[in-house]
Amino acid sequence: MYLAYDYPLLGVFWTMLWLFLWVMWFFLLFKIVFDIFRDDSLGGWGKAGWLVFVIVLPFLGVFVYLIARGKDMGRRDMSQAIEQKQAFDSYVRETAGGSRASSADEIAKLSELRTRGDITEEEFQRAKHLVLSGGRPADSASATPAPHRS
Repeated sequence: MYLAYDYPLLGVFWTMLWLFLWVMWFFLLFKIVFDIFRDDSLGGWGKAGWLVFVIVLPFLGVFVYLIARGKDMGRRDMSQAIEQKQAFDSYVRETAGGSRASSADEIAKLSELRTRGDITEEEFQRAKHLVLSGGRPADSASATPAPHRS
């Protein structure tokens, strides 16, 4: 018994097409239901109305929702993605860099200390050089040599 002959190749393609369309339909349906709950501009009754409309008359409800609120749905997706990226970036900055200030901030603080007279011009130049070089001395000649033991 050969089952391959009972189910022609065109039938396989049609079955795959219908399966793909049903998966896409459910994806769209769930995306719209999640968008209804995510929308802050809708009140409780508005959310309930759209949800009932989408569940009771799914095809009509989904198409009307896409026509009426489809553009805002894309904007909400974009704003949520931007908020998530900013939250992730700030988490990475806090975790990786700690609370280290930028070079410009450190030089501004040093300049303020110099103008108040807390540090001398020479100390300011040395500290500025350290900030710009990343915290390490540029040449080994300016570093103090280690004591020599006999």
